[in-house]
Amino acid sequence: MSAPTTKTAHWQELDLKHHMHPFTDHVDLQEVKPQIIERAEGVYIYDSEGQKLLDGMSGLWCVNVGYGRDEIVEAAAQQMRQLPYYNNFFKTSTAPALELAHALSKITPDGVDYFFFANSGSEANDTNIRLVQTYWTMLGKPEKRLLISRHNAYHGSTIAGASLTGMASMHDISAVAMPDIVHITNPDWYASDGSCDAEELGLRAAKALEQKILELGAGNVAAFFAEPIQGAGGVIVPPASYWPEIQRICRRYDVLIVVDEVITGFGRTGQWFGADTYAIEPDLMTLAKGLSSGYLPIAASAVGERVASVLRTKQGRFPHGYTYGGHPVAASAALKNLEIIQRENLVQQVGQQTGPYFQQALLGLMDHPWVSYVRGQGLMACVLLSPDKASRSAFNPVGGIATLVRDQCFRNGLVTRAVGDGLVFAPPLIITPAQIDELVAKLRLSLDHVYRNHA
Repeated sequence: MSAPTTKTAHWQELDLKHHMHPFTDHVDLQEVKPQIIERAEGVYIYDSEGQKLLDGMSGLWCVNVGYGRDEIVEAAAQQMRQLPYYNNFFKTSTAPALELAHALSKITPDGVDYFFFANSGSEANDTNIRLVQTYWTMLGKPEKRLLISRHNAYHGSTIAGASLTGMASMHDISAVAMPDIVHITNPDWYASDGSCDAEELGLRAAKALEQKILELGAGNVAAFFAEPIQGAGGVIVPPASYWPEIQRICRRYDVLIVVDEVITGFGRTGQWFGADTYAIEPDLMTLAKGLSSGYLPIAASAVGERVASVLRTKQGRFPHGYTYGGHPVAASAALKNLEIIQRENLVQQVGQQTGPYFQQALLGLMDHPWVSYVRGQGLMACVLLSPDKASRSAFNPVGGIATLVRDQCFRNGLVTRAVGDGLVFAPPLIITPAQIDELVAKLRLSLDHVYRNHA
């Protein structure tokens, strides 16, 4: 690789001197130096050396309408000129926040019509914890406060969000995990022992929720938090048997269902929300990422009638909020983003055309010696690797080969992410069949390169 230009070297120096990265070993970063992303258009990003990369991850699962949408830029600029900021405290509101709440009520599942705005999915999950526990306290059941999440779930990186998260690596600091949060197994058939088919595995995983509720006491359990499809955990797609049984159990034991749609929302699964894909009736939803396609930070807790009716009719303050929650500029950007998704029929396009094409194209990689399984829904997928397809055994170390393939993908002009022994993808919803072919071709090229050198 040639030496970086003066411009790139300058920015890399500033990065190493002053910038702290998320989820990064900064000692390692000093050796490899950060790649500086300078501009973007459509489904492509460009670094400061001019390399063009197909963004197979939509940034961080979020740039649903693609890069370079001047309509969103103009909507934000116009709002900045009129009212660059005001809050929703002190019995005040702003028009963009109200219009966004109204627009969301038209696309969220029936009965989910109220919205508390935040700045990130992590914050919105913090809010959902407060909403859940406030709800039960207002009903005179303060003892109903325990929360159940799942192993390998991802719900954010704040203290509360990381506590909900079921990844052991997120619990390495003493403040995590918070008390009153427990985790159960997830419906990951690929990682199972193979003793049953996927549908039976789905029922077993759901039964684990019932067993945990009975163990803790139904009178103590407040809510079950779950992603429709576990995204950062490796795009774990639940068997068809899973969500109906989860819903039956939650209703039987009077446990609220909090559906984390941070990744699966706004068309990613081929419907507006993962809740639509799996016929889930949520009490609360967590919205972020695709809400503005990442153009500005905004998130929301979507609140169903059951919870909202108590908080809105019983006397008592909800002591919670954010300085920038419902920021008028971010709300304006989100409104324009939703308008684009609807006008261009992106949800239907993913559900009927590009989503099925994407999944089928990735399945074409199953002839590769290392590709052992492909799972996904709509425009999100995971390509799983194994040194032995029959046994689905892991590489040693786990994730070592996937990381090498990821790095090679970057060199070949494709952005992906390694999760364990898998490579995950979530390209912008505007991706075309030709660009899907390009993505798969670059992935195969990268797989072949690493296989030749490390098999």
